[in-house]
Amino acid sequence: MATAGGLDEGGTLRTADGQPLARALARSSRRARRRAFLLVLPLLLFILITFVVPIGQMLQRSVKNDGFSANMPQLSAWFHENPRGTEPDEAAWAALAADLSAAAQSRTIGVVGTRVNYDMPGTRSLFTSAGRKARGGIEPPYREAVLEMDAKWGDPKLWSVMREASSPYTSNFYLASVDRTRDDQGNIVSAPAQQQIYVKLFLRTFWLSLIITCTTFLLGFPVAHLLATLPTRKSNLLMILVLLPFWTSLLVRTTAWIVLLQQQGVVNDILVWLGVIGNDGRLQMIFNRTGTIIAMTHILLPFMILPLYSVMRTINPSYVRAARSLGATSWTAFRRIYFPQTLPGLGAGALLVFILAVGYYITPALVGGASGQLISNMIAMHMTQTLNWSMAAALAALLLGGVLILYWVYDRLVGIDNLKLG
Repeated sequence: MATAGGLDEGGTLRTADGQPLARALARSSRRARRRAFLLVLPLLLFILITFVVPIGQMLQRSVKNDGFSANMPQLSAWFHENPRGTEPDEAAWAALAADLSAAAQSRTIGVVGTRVNYDMPGTRSLFTSAGRKARGGIEPPYREAVLEMDAKWGDPKLWSVMREASSPYTSNFYLASVDRTRDDQGNIVSAPAQQQIYVKLFLRTFWLSLIITCTTFLLGFPVAHLLATLPTRKSNLLMILVLLPFWTSLLVRTTAWIVLLQQQGVVNDILVWLGVIGNDGRLQMIFNRTGTIIAMTHILLPFMILPLYSVMRTINPSYVRAARSLGATSWTAFRRIYFPQTLPGLGAGALLVFILAVGYYITPALVGGASGQLISNMIAMHMTQTLNWSMAAALAALLLGGVLILYWVYDRLVGIDNLKLG
């Protein structure tokens, strides 16, 4: 006989309505998990739609470009049936002639030429010109007919590039992103010297981001310490000044630095007025790396101050006083007692500033000039000007990989659990 809310004859705990207690608890736990899942479902969908899916599409775009394979099916099939190194026979030339005619009639010859032009610059006009001539069809013998249109069709390098483009999936965009390419035999070799720009841009991006991170730390640490040690009324007033840049448009702040730093700007006028420099020796502080560092340091400085301040205000000042009372100098007390306690905020601020600096686009574009451009500006150029989205996706994927490696190194050295943002 079961007792309501007690033990039955078999010793099983039951609820007031006679249900086994273990089963009731499991059911209640499942309901709680479902409710919790439904509560976070909108956020999960938001992250999935705005973050995971775009990154997935970017990674796919970086290795997939079917501009050639989808519009030159017969020639692509010949490449797949014949191994690398096979000389183009009459069947290959016939496939090329048929595909050129079909692409010209369907008005996709420009897409084909653009895809090949990514790997062999200067070839888009070759395809568009051949398309105009082949619109009415090409008569055999096909090799002579195609070569009569332009002798460049016999270039082995062109056939090697078309072979690479015949597959919708390729690693060539990643190779180009690290200044590598393939020779006529398909071997990976260094790109020509005049085309080796991406590795330099990556190194410049990470180097300038490191400089900006160190500069924000040198400027932000004293400010954060001052905010943490001042009385609340004064601290709140200064905090408003720290947050003020967030209330001003990024474009306005960047444009203001152009006015301040140009050769006829405010800073140079003050230096001339003080006699530090002559009127004919005005400093070039804009449209170069100096302008990029100054403007981005100003913009990213609050992202270093706020994490440092959130940690500093929790540090008990009695620790430093105790160290000094035991004979430690002010520098020793700071170095061994105070500074180690600020490392969680410093790590959070440095990681935040560095990652933001790596991906900045507007400020380097406006004040960086040729020497202050970052890899993000090259990505934007491929997205908006050259329309080489696969190349832009490959560069962005490498940049994402670099940031993830940095995050992993930070976790190994410091520990992500020690990171504090507030």
